[in-house]
Amino acid sequence: MKKKHYICLLQLFFFLISYTIMAQSEIIISNKNSIILKSENAESAALLLKKYLDKAFLKPFGEISGNSSDDSSAIILEISDQEKLKANEFIIKSDSKSIYLIAQNSKYLRYAVYTLLEIWEFRKFTGTETYIPKVEQLTFPKNFKKIYQPAFDYRALFYPDSYDEDFRDWHKLDWQVDDFGIWGHSFSVLVSPKEYFKNNPKLFALYEGKRNGESLCMSNDTVVDLVQKKMTKIISDTPTAQFYSVSQNDDVVYCECAECKKLNDKYGGPQGSFYYFLNKIAKHFPKTKITTLAYLHTLKPPVNLKIEANIYTIFCPIELNRGKAITAHNSASFIKMLENWSVTSPHLFLWDYTVQFSNYMSPFPNLEPFQSNYQLFKKNKVKGMFVQGYADVPGDFSELRQYLLAKLLWDTDIDIKAITADFLRGFYGKAAPFVGNYLTLLSENQNKSNTYLDIYSGPVQSRNSFLTPEAMDQYDKLLEKASIAVEDDKTLNLRIQKLRLALEFVYFEQSKFYGKNQHGMFIVNDKGNKEVKKGLTERVLKFTKACNEFGIYELSEGGLSPDNYYKEWLEICKNTTTHLGEDLKVSFLTPPSDDFKGKGSVGLVDGNKGYKDFNINWIGWYGTEPSLEIETKKLNFNTLKLNFLDDQRHWIFTPKKIFVYGYENQKWVLLEEKTCDNLTENDQITTKSWEIINQKFSSFIKIKILIKPQTELPSWRKRKNKKPMLMMDEIELYKK
Repeated sequence: MKKKHYICLLQLFFFLISYTIMAQSEIIISNKNSIILKSENAESAALLLKKYLDKAFLKPFGEISGNSSDDSSAIILEISDQEKLKANEFIIKSDSKSIYLIAQNSKYLRYAVYTLLEIWEFRKFTGTETYIPKVEQLTFPKNFKKIYQPAFDYRALFYPDSYDEDFRDWHKLDWQVDDFGIWGHSFSVLVSPKEYFKNNPKLFALYEGKRNGESLCMSNDTVVDLVQKKMTKIISDTPTAQFYSVSQNDDVVYCECAECKKLNDKYGGPQGSFYYFLNKIAKHFPKTKITTLAYLHTLKPPVNLKIEANIYTIFCPIELNRGKAITAHNSASFIKMLENWSVTSPHLFLWDYTVQFSNYMSPFPNLEPFQSNYQLFKKNKVKGMFVQGYADVPGDFSELRQYLLAKLLWDTDIDIKAITADFLRGFYGKAAPFVGNYLTLLSENQNKSNTYLDIYSGPVQSRNSFLTPEAMDQYDKLLEKASIAVEDDKTLNLRIQKLRLALEFVYFEQSKFYGKNQHGMFIVNDKGNKEVKKGLTERVLKFTKACNEFGIYELSEGGLSPDNYYKEWLEICKNTTTHLGEDLKVSFLTPPSDDFKGKGSVGLVDGNKGYKDFNINWIGWYGTEPSLEIETKKLNFNTLKLNFLDDQRHWIFTPKKIFVYGYENQKWVLLEEKTCDNLTENDQITTKSWEIINQKFSSFIKIKILIKPQTELPSWRKRKNKKPMLMMDEIELYKK
């Protein structure tokens, strides 16, 4: 007994010693302490700090005053340049008694307040989800000093909660909506083709032998005058804006007139005449920050041309593998281009694409590379970041993505794993471990597959990598466990339901692709006809309603709404066919393009017709003449129906001619030649079919189909290094 008593006394002694040491090394802040203003214009930051501290303590926090009335600890706020801080820096420091927050302006003093709150474990997970700890006291180390500065001077995030001013302020984010007098692709705003093209086409680009309203002539002095005039008005109308964009439209069109060609040859390519033109605009507005996009044909820096000091280049790398860090795969050419821009551009910004724009609701395991990539950007003197996400659509994991990206924009060296875990605990509660395992498994499966992760890909392309049916079952089990863990909490359960929408979306998209096969949307009934699996259409409707309830009003950058997704689903349900040629052996004589093989030759006779998405079921040929054989074995049919896609935005066009041959006496005999309709300009995605009838079809053991595609792009879609693509899906055989 005496020994136990002695041990207890010893434990108490060490506790008191450790408590004393802690008390000596830390400042204790209670609700009896005060906030001291050392500057009048620090009041807004002080009120902000008090608002949160009032909520954390059981009783309201102490007063805000101009002077400390006693020797007690205080939180002292000051706007001052005595510390020789840069405009975008702030200090948090302490002596033996008080905590000091110091910045050169009120904006960064607020940032200091939010940073102090985060040190004390306050969190703003989303615009509506703020965690405020309940405390009796707060502590801070004595004799501490740290200067805080951002990794990037300009930090704009384009995600749902970026529209919330408090969220932006907390996470120290800028807002391009307010900061730009004119934003993004601006040529058509500065010189409107609707206004000028008809009467003065020489203002616009001479491209592929014709004037094109999608771009401007960079060597035309009248264009310079018109842009300067329009810019003057825009600057006058938006005097508080920081930046004004002068940039090409969202297309690969540039001027090839004799003068522009000379400039391009002299300065390294189409970007040469562009920056020659841009320098003229910048010189006319020397005190204005002119931004422009290094994008598509202007992606590389000009050669032997000095860029004016007030030009800010926003480097826009679209074609990157988003599944791996840039430094972890074969990206030497990209890194060299980035290094060249860091030397060439007086001010280098970067536009980062961080979601899958073709499928907002599909899982997209690209979180892992963010930190390494942003460290690379910082190392190469990138000073500003525009991080494009879902805009105001709450897509898959939008809450986590925006949170992590906001943290990285301020500090690229954060402990990303710890911050992710902290977010998951705060936002998903008891479901966090299962959500974390789901995220980890997504990344692991993507890494194992070693496939290219593209911002314009989707569930069908990923069916053999991280979205295999087997992987989908694993994800579903994890999210089911997550749902059970929070089944008594309506708010948290809804958050898990939102995550599960991604798996539903993948299932629907892949079921379109698999058709009547395993995992497909159809079954074959007793009469040999295809019908949609029982309950599947009801699931799609439920998905649609859930998306609307969560505010997911678009499923892709193209603007497809949940309601229209359901309408398309109903059309696809009706788009099936049952014909005599199903499951016949088809052999490609001309292989299709690697990226558009679909299910292979079997996909052409599976009874599952393609609809409007060229990624699902369509088989494509690029720069070659499609030809294939079908082993018909004297099947009793007399009609061939061939289906093609017309998607001119993606350079997919219907054929010029169709030839059908029959195999007889060891040679091919021409049976039919079909001339297709002339091309007409069409901005809608449609499917077109041609029927070929011949009573001799049934006489042959096999037939051959040869397609003559368009050899040249039509004038309205002519682009350099582009050829017409032909996409075909179902080949139907009938007896009529």
